[in-house]
Amino acid sequence: MTVISLLNPQQLLAMPESDYMNPAQQAFFRQCLLEEQQKLLQHIDALKRDIDGGELTGDEADKAAREEDLRLLFRQLDRESRLLPKIAAALTRLYNGEYGYCLETGEPIGLARLLLRPTAELSIEAKTAQEMREPHLRKRG
Repeated sequence: MTVISLLNPQQLLAMPESDYMNPAQQAFFRQCLLEEQQKLLQHIDALKRDIDGGELTGDEADKAAREEDLRLLFRQLDRESRLLPKIAAALTRLYNGEYGYCLETGEPIGLARLLLRPTAELSIEAKTAQEMREPHLRKRG
Protein backbone atom coordinates (compact mmCIF):
# COMPACT_ATOMS: atom_id res chain seq x y z
CA MET A 1 0.00 0.00 0.00
CA THR A 2 1.38 3.39 -0.98
CA VAL A 3 1.36 6.15 1.61
CA ILE A 4 0.54 9.56 0.16
CA SER A 5 1.73 12.62 2.05
CA LEU A 6 -0.86 15.36 2.18
CA LEU A 7 -0.26 18.46 0.17
CA ASN A 8 -0.84 21.99 1.29
CA PRO A 9 -3.05 24.28 -0.82
CA GLN A 10 -0.06 26.00 -2.46
CA GLN A 11 1.46 22.68 -3.53
CA LEU A 12 -1.93 21.58 -4.79
CA LEU A 13 -2.38 24.67 -6.96
CA ALA A 14 1.20 24.44 -8.26
CA MET A 15 0.59 21.02 -9.83
CA PRO A 16 0.18 20.86 -13.61
CA GLU A 17 -3.34 20.52 -15.05
CA SER A 18 -2.40 17.07 -16.34
CA ASP A 19 -2.21 15.90 -12.69
CA TYR A 20 -5.85 16.85 -12.02
CA MET A 21 -7.42 14.59 -9.39
CA ASN A 22 -4.34 12.44 -8.99
CA PRO A 23 -4.10 10.31 -5.82
CA ALA A 24 -2.39 13.08 -3.83
CA GLN A 25 -5.10 15.60 -4.73
CA GLN A 26 -7.82 13.06 -3.92
CA ALA A 27 -6.19 12.39 -0.53
CA PHE A 28 -6.02 16.14 0.14
CA PHE A 29 -9.73 16.65 -0.56
CA ARG A 30 -10.72 13.46 1.28
CA GLN A 31 -8.95 14.81 4.35
CA CYS A 32 -10.58 18.25 3.94
CA LEU A 33 -14.04 16.72 3.64
CA LEU A 34 -13.56 14.36 6.59
CA GLU A 35 -12.25 17.19 8.78
CA GLU A 36 -15.16 19.44 7.78
CA GLN A 37 -17.61 16.62 8.49
CA GLN A 38 -16.10 16.08 11.95
CA LYS A 39 -16.18 19.81 12.77
CA LEU A 40 -19.80 20.03 11.64
CA LEU A 41 -20.85 17.05 13.74
CA GLN A 42 -19.15 18.54 16.80
CA HIS A 43 -20.74 21.94 16.19
CA ILE A 44 -24.18 20.38 15.65
CA ASP A 45 -23.80 18.55 18.99
CA ALA A 46 -22.86 21.84 20.67
CA LEU A 47 -25.86 23.59 19.11
CA LYS A 48 -28.17 20.83 20.35
CA ARG A 49 -26.73 21.19 23.87
CA ASP A 50 -27.30 24.97 23.70
CA ILE A 51 -30.89 24.41 22.59
CA ASP A 52 -31.54 21.87 25.35
CA GLY A 53 -29.61 23.79 28.00
CA GLY A 54 -31.64 26.94 28.46
CA GLU A 55 -34.95 27.38 30.16
CA LEU A 56 -37.61 29.95 29.47
CA THR A 57 -37.55 31.58 32.90
CA GLY A 58 -37.37 35.12 34.13
CA ASP A 59 -39.35 38.13 33.10
CA GLU A 60 -40.91 38.68 29.69
CA ALA A 61 -37.74 40.29 28.31
CA ASP A 62 -35.63 37.29 29.38
CA LYS A 63 -38.12 34.88 27.83
CA ALA A 64 -38.25 36.88 24.59
CA ALA A 65 -34.44 36.98 24.42
CA ARG A 66 -34.24 33.20 24.98
CA GLU A 67 -36.86 32.59 22.28
CA GLU A 68 -34.89 34.73 19.84
CA ASP A 69 -31.71 32.85 20.76
CA LEU A 70 -33.53 29.57 20.15
CA ARG A 71 -34.74 30.74 16.73
CA LEU A 72 -31.17 31.61 15.75
CA LEU A 73 -29.83 28.30 17.09
CA PHE A 74 -32.48 26.31 15.20
CA ARG A 75 -31.73 28.20 11.98
CA GLN A 76 -28.00 27.56 12.38
CA LEU A 77 -28.65 23.90 13.20
CA ASP A 78 -30.81 23.54 10.10
CA ARG A 79 -28.22 25.20 7.85
CA GLU A 80 -25.36 23.08 9.18
CA SER A 81 -27.40 19.88 9.10
CA ARG A 82 -28.01 20.44 5.38
CA LEU A 83 -24.23 20.46 4.79
CA LEU A 84 -23.75 16.91 6.06
CA PRO A 85 -25.44 15.20 3.07
CA LYS A 86 -23.41 17.41 0.72
CA ILE A 87 -20.20 16.26 2.36
CA ALA A 88 -21.34 12.63 2.23
CA ALA A 89 -22.17 13.02 -1.48
CA ALA A 90 -18.75 14.57 -2.15
CA LEU A 91 -17.03 11.68 -0.33
CA THR A 92 -19.07 9.19 -2.37
CA ARG A 93 -17.99 10.93 -5.59
CA LEU A 94 -14.39 10.78 -4.35
CA TYR A 95 -14.60 7.04 -3.70
CA ASN A 96 -16.26 6.52 -7.10
CA GLY A 97 -13.61 8.53 -8.96
CA GLU A 98 -16.12 11.24 -9.95
CA TYR A 99 -15.01 13.94 -7.50
CA GLY A 100 -13.78 17.18 -9.01
CA TYR A 101 -15.77 16.85 -12.20
CA CYS A 102 -18.91 18.82 -13.04
CA LEU A 103 -22.08 16.73 -12.73
CA GLU A 104 -23.60 18.52 -15.75
CA THR A 105 -20.69 18.79 -18.17
CA GLY A 106 -18.15 16.23 -16.92
CA GLU A 107 -15.47 18.93 -17.16
CA PRO A 108 -13.03 19.57 -14.28
CA ILE A 109 -14.46 21.87 -11.61
CA GLY A 110 -10.99 23.23 -10.85
CA LEU A 111 -8.76 23.08 -7.81
CA ALA A 112 -9.25 26.73 -6.81
CA ARG A 113 -13.05 26.29 -6.71
CA LEU A 114 -12.75 23.02 -4.78
CA LEU A 115 -10.45 24.65 -2.24
CA LEU A 116 -13.11 27.29 -1.60
CA ARG A 117 -16.05 24.84 -1.71
CA PRO A 118 -14.94 21.21 -1.40
CA THR A 119 -18.56 20.05 -1.84
CA ALA A 120 -18.93 21.79 -5.24
CA GLU A 121 -20.75 19.66 -7.81
CA LEU A 122 -20.74 22.06 -10.73
CA SER A 123 -18.10 24.06 -12.57
CA ILE A 124 -18.35 27.84 -12.35
CA GLU A 125 -19.85 27.95 -15.84
CA ALA A 126 -22.51 25.32 -15.08
CA LYS A 127 -23.34 26.92 -11.72
CA THR A 128 -23.69 30.35 -13.34
CA ALA A 129 -25.99 28.90 -16.02
CA GLN A 130 -28.06 27.16 -13.32
CA GLU A 131 -28.43 30.40 -11.37
CA MET A 132 -29.47 32.22 -14.54
CA ARG A 133 -32.20 29.59 -15.13
CA GLU A 134 -33.54 29.64 -11.56
CA PRO A 135 -35.51 32.91 -11.73
CA HIS A 136 -37.25 31.65 -14.88
CA LEU A 137 -38.24 28.42 -13.15
CA ARG A 138 -39.70 30.29 -10.17
CA LYS A 139 -41.87 32.50 -12.43
CA ARG A 140 -43.41 29.49 -14.17
CA GLY A 141 -43.95 27.50 -10.94
